[in-house]
Amino acid sequence: MAIDILIAEDEPSIMESLEFILRRAGWSISSVVDGEAALDAVRRLQPRIVVLDVMLPKRSGFDVLKQIRANAETSGLPVLILTAKGQQQDRRIAEELGADGFVTKPYANAEVVEAVRSILGEDA
Repeated sequence: MAIDILIAEDEPSIMESLEFILRRAGWSISSVVDGEAALDAVRRLQPRIVVLDVMLPKRSGFDVLKQIRANAETSGLPVLILTAKGQQQDRRIAEELGADGFVTKPYANAEVVEAVRSILGEDA
């Protein structure tokens, strides 16, 4: 079953919040809590976009992004990076690795929905 959005986030409260706001916006969601599971889910589920936290167990979000970009089958997969406030270096690294978008935590719910819509090319 193809899904719209794969969320990779290890903080339960943030994951629940993301699942809620993105489902409410009309997308189908699948979630994982570490980098290894994210790579497996990308292959298995073929999501339209990945919402990827930088700080993940087993493999960092940057490592996951590198792997996605290095694989011919997933190199064009849109990736929205989530990172903690004030990490300018994270934003630069994400851009260098080919992230499609960037949202800083704490974020406004509308900001995440808007970023996903924008990357997917959907109108509000």
